[in-house]
Amino acid sequence: MSNAPRRVLVTRPEPGATETARRLKELGFVPIKLPLQEIRALPVSADAVPGKIAAVAVTSANAIRHTPGELLGKLAAFPCFAVGDTTGSIARAAGFSNVIESQGDAESLADTVIAKRPTGPVAYLCGRVRRPLFEQRLAGAGIAVVPVETYDTATIVRPADEISAALEAMPVNYALVYSANTAEALVETMRNFATEKTFKNTVFACISARVADVLTGGVRSKILVAAEPNEIALFTLLEQTAGGAS
Repeated sequence: MSNAPRRVLVTRPEPGATETARRLKELGFVPIKLPLQEIRALPVSADAVPGKIAAVAVTSANAIRHTPGELLGKLAAFPCFAVGDTTGSIARAAGFSNVIESQGDAESLADTVIAKRPTGPVAYLCGRVRRPLFEQRLAGAGIAVVPVETYDTATIVRPADEISAALEAMPVNYALVYSANTAEALVETMRNFATEKTFKNTVFACISARVADVLTGGVRSKILVAAEPNEIALFTLLEQTAGGAS
C-alpha cells in the first residue's frame, strides 16, 4: 500500500455514510465521516397510491427504506423499476419480486420505463427534494406518474467545534460527493469552518457532472467525475486517483 496520506471525507447522509466509511477502511483509506445532510421520513398513507397503477419506480434506495410496510405490501406485486443494483437489491429485500434495473441515473431509468411501456400509471416512490427530469421524461412519453414522497432531505446544522473535531485540523486528501445538495452544503462548510490548509489540495471525486458543476467555483482544488453515476464507479475513480489500494 502507498504511504501517501489517504484521508477521505464522507459527507453523504446516513445510513450510507457508515457503509461508505466501512468500505473505505477495507480499501486502506482513512474515512472522515461528516454527514452534512440527513434523511427524514415523511408521513405516508397506505392509500397514497391509487388502485389503478401498472408499475412502481424508484430512483433512490431511501425512498424504499422510508415507505411504510403496509404500502410496500400493496405495491410489491407490481413490477419495480429501480436505479442500479443497490436500489434493486433493496427493492427485492422489501418484497418486490419483479425488479427491472437500469444502470446510471434517473434519466436512464426513465428510458427503461419508456422502453417497457407500462399499461397504466407508474407510482414513483421519491424524496421531497428531487430533480423533475424523471417525471418530465415519462410525461413527455405519455406515461402518467404518481409521485409518492416518502422522505425529505435536510441540511444538518453543526457547531463549528464539532466540524473542527471531525476534520482534526489536518488536510483532507479526498472527498466523495454524491449529490448536488451535498455539494452545496460542502462548499458552505468549507467557506465557514475549514482552515486554509484543510482543503488546499483535496481531490473532489463527484458521482456526476452535475455534482461537479456545483463545486466548480466553490473550490480551487481538483474536481473529478466518476465514469458512471454510481458508487462503484466513484470508488474506482478514488482508487485510480490514489494510486490503488492493497
